[in-house]
Amino acid sequence: MLGRRRTCQCFIMMLILNLGGCASWFSDDSVDPAVHLVKVEVVRAKLLEQKFILHFRIDNPNDSDLTVRGLEYRIHLADMLLADGEHEHWITVAPKSSSFYKVPIRTNLWPQVKEVVKMLKNPHQQIPYRLQGEMETGLFIAHYVHLERNGVIIPADLIPEQHR
Repeated sequence: MLGRRRTCQCFIMMLILNLGGCASWFSDDSVDPAVHLVKVEVVRAKLLEQKFILHFRIDNPNDSDLTVRGLEYRIHLADMLLADGEHEHWITVAPKSSSFYKVPIRTNLWPQVKEVVKMLKNPHQQIPYRLQGEMETGLFIAHYVHLERNGVIIPADLIPEQHR
């Protein structure tokens, strides 16, 4: 009986001492990844529906893999909401490297057609955009990275050249 008690006490003591390593599962010293919108690809542009693919570059500055679970986004052109939604697609970004993350979006610009036409009058004029959202990362425990980026697009860069 005394031997069993001592074995149980030793087991509990070892368990308590090893729980210190588990604390690292919950405290995270990693730096948030950098997320950049690098390209907007026009897939199809019809009167009532436009499809694009947003190309993001995710930079992982940490010494461990970064698991990306999905992205919630809102994109404004000037003051007009272009698209919002969620894209759930898992990728892993290796340590100290970058990966590309493609997000297909679908929108209907018909209600704002007057504003869009004004913006496109001069296709070489810059149009400001604003990206807001959250990227969900983490393998077991979710971590949310807040995104807020401002930039400009040039419509002429998105329009493919017509060959005659």
